[in-house]
Amino acid sequence: MASIDRRAFGSWPSSIRPEDMPAGSLRLGLARFVGDDYWWAESVPSQKGRTAILRSSGDPVLPAPWSARSRVHEYGGGAWTLLDDERFAFVEQSDQRVYISSAGSDPAPLTPADPRFAHGDLVWAEGELWAVRETHVGPHETPIREIVRIPLDASGANDGSAVVSVVSGSDFLAYPTPRAGRIAWIAWDHPDMPWDASELRVGTLEDGRVREWTRIAGGREASRGENVSALQPEWAGEDELLFVQDPPTTAARADRTWTQRWNLFHVRFDDGLAHAAAEPVYAVDGDTGGPLWSLGARWYAALDDGNVLAVVTEGRSRLMLIEPVSGSVAELETPLTGDIHIQAVRGRRALLTGAGAEVPGGLWELDVSARSLRAVRGGEVDLTSRVHSVAVPMTFPGPLGPVHTFFYPPTNGALGGLDGELPPVLVLVHGGPTGHVTGDLSQNSSYFTSRGIGVLDVNYGGSSGYGRAYRERLNGAWGLVDVQDVAAAAQGLVAKGLADPKRLAIKGGSAGGWTVLCALADTDVFSAGISRYGVADLRMLLAETHDFEARYLDGLVGPMPEAEADYIERSPLTHPEKLRTPLLILQGTEDPVVPPSQSEALRDALAANSVPHAYLKFEGESHGFRRAETIIACFANELAFLGQVLGFETPGVAAIELS
Repeated sequence: MASIDRRAFGSWPSSIRPEDMPAGSLRLGLARFVGDDYWWAESVPSQKGRTAILRSSGDPVLPAPWSARSRVHEYGGGAWTLLDDERFAFVEQSDQRVYISSAGSDPAPLTPADPRFAHGDLVWAEGELWAVRETHVGPHETPIREIVRIPLDASGANDGSAVVSVVSGSDFLAYPTPRAGRIAWIAWDHPDMPWDASELRVGTLEDGRVREWTRIAGGREASRGENVSALQPEWAGEDELLFVQDPPTTAARADRTWTQRWNLFHVRFDDGLAHAAAEPVYAVDGDTGGPLWSLGARWYAALDDGNVLAVVTEGRSRLMLIEPVSGSVAELETPLTGDIHIQAVRGRRALLTGAGAEVPGGLWELDVSARSLRAVRGGEVDLTSRVHSVAVPMTFPGPLGPVHTFFYPPTNGALGGLDGELPPVLVLVHGGPTGHVTGDLSQNSSYFTSRGIGVLDVNYGGSSGYGRAYRERLNGAWGLVDVQDVAAAAQGLVAKGLADPKRLAIKGGSAGGWTVLCALADTDVFSAGISRYGVADLRMLLAETHDFEARYLDGLVGPMPEAEADYIERSPLTHPEKLRTPLLILQGTEDPVVPPSQSEALRDALAANSVPHAYLKFEGESHGFRRAETIIACFANELAFLGQVLGFETPGVAAIELS
C-alpha cells in the first residue's frame, strides 16, 4: 500500500489551476442531428462568453462575433433552431433580432431592429418558424408576450409587418407546439412562477392565429386551494398530446394516488378541441420535469417507434424507456445522473446533455437499441489521476425534516491531512432558490477538494428534485428555512468527524448569495463567506429586479405591502451590525437580476463595521459569469480568500488584499 503524503489541508499542490477553470465546466445548450453531423450551442469563455453554434465535423456553424442567446424572461432559452434544409434561425444576443443563416453564410435578419423586442423559444414546425416574442413597454411594466410566426422571407424584416401574432393575453408563455391545425403552449401569470401554477392550453388555428382555446391541465384550483404545474407539451400524432404535470395529492384514482411529482400524461383529441380526460403514461415517485428557468427545456421525447425516453429525478436522475401501449418501463443504465435534458431524437438515437457522479458534463449520443452512450462533446475525465473527488450522497436531520446533500471529500492521489487535523469545508448553496444539484463530477468542486478542502453541496428545503412538498418547504420562509438547513448540514458533517468546525466557509450565487449573507448574519456556524452577485436587501431586489421574478418573492416571503415587515427584518442590510464574518463579494456590472447596488451597499456596511472583506467588480458581466478572465479571477481570489481567513497556505495563488 502506498504511503500517505501528509500535508496541511487546504495547501495541497494541485494540477487544477485557476487558468484551467474556464474550460473545465462546459455550458452546453440545444443540440440537433444534422445529416451525419451534430450541432450544438456552447458558451465560449475565451470569446467574452458568447454563445456559439458548433459542430462535431469542423468549423463553427455560427462564428464570432455572432452570439445565439435570448433574453426572454431574462434567462432566455431556445435561442436557435434547425430548419428543414440545414438552414437555421437564431436570436442574436446584442439586438435580440431573429436571423436566418446556413453554415458558412452571412446571417440575414427576419425581424425588425426594434429595441423593445426580444425573441426566444424558437421552434420549426409545420413548415414555419414559431417563437415567443417579448415587447418591453416601459420601466417596471410587465412586457407584452406573444407566440408569433416569423416568415423566412428576409425582405420583410425592416418593419416587422409580416410577423404574425398567434396568441397572447398571458404574462408568460412557453413551448409553442403546433400540429395539424392545433397549437399547444404553456401559460402562467403573476404572481405565479411556472413551477407553482402553469396551464397547458390547446387552441385551434385559423389563418395561422388562435381563434379558440381550452385549458387541458395545470393552473390554480382556487376552490380546493391546489396548484398544478404543467410543462413540455409534445405531439405524439395529429390527435395525441404528451405533457407533464404534478397533480395534487387529492387527485386520487382507484389504482393510485398522486404524489405531486411531475409525471408524464397524455390526452387524445376528437374534432377541434374536444378531448378525453388526461391519463397517465407513467406514474412514479420522481420528477419528469423541473423548474422552467430557461425556455425550451425538455425532460422526455417520443421516439419514432412510439416509445418514450424520459428523465426521472429523485435527488439524482435516471433514464427510463417507456412503452405507452403495454405500460412496460425499463431503466437504461448510463453513467448520467444529473442535469439530463433530451435535446433531439432520430429513430432510436437521442442527443442528451448531462453529467454523472463519475463523468463531467457533456453532449452525448444514446443508442437506445444498443443501450450504449457515446460522448460527442466533453463528458470525459481521467479518474486514474485521482485528482477528482466523487460525491457521496448524505442526508442530515434539519429542523423541518431531512436535508439532502452531496459531499465531495478532499481527494488528491496519496495526499492526506496532517495527523489529528480535520479539513476545512466549503458549503455550496445553489441559486434559484428553486434549483437543484445532483452531485455530478465537477471541476469546480475538484478545484477545492484537490487542495484538501472538502465541499458540501446542499439541496436545502426549497430545492427541486424531491417533489412539491420539499420545494414548498421554503414558501414564506426564505432566509429562514434555507439558513437552518445549510447550518444543520454543516453541523451534521462536523458531527461525522469530516469537517473542522472552526474552518467552515459558505459560498453561493444570486439566491444562494442571499442564503450566504443570512447565514453569516444569523448563525455562528461559518467563519468565512463568498457571495457571487448575492441578494442583500429584499426591498431593493423587489424594486430593481426584472419582470420574470418580479413577484417571485410573493411566495418566498409574502406579498407586499402585507409582508413588508418580513422583508425588512430578514434582509442582512437591515442589521449591518450582525455582519461580522469576513466576506468576499463578486459582482458583474451589467447584472439586471441583482444589480450592483446591492453588493455596493453590502460592501459599505462591512467597511463601516471594520469587517475584513474584498469587493471585486467585473465589467461587462451579467447574472452568471461567462468570460474567461472573470472565471479565472474568481477562482484564484476565492482560494486566496479562504486561505487567508481560514489559515492555510495557497501555493501558486497570490494573496488577496482585504479591506
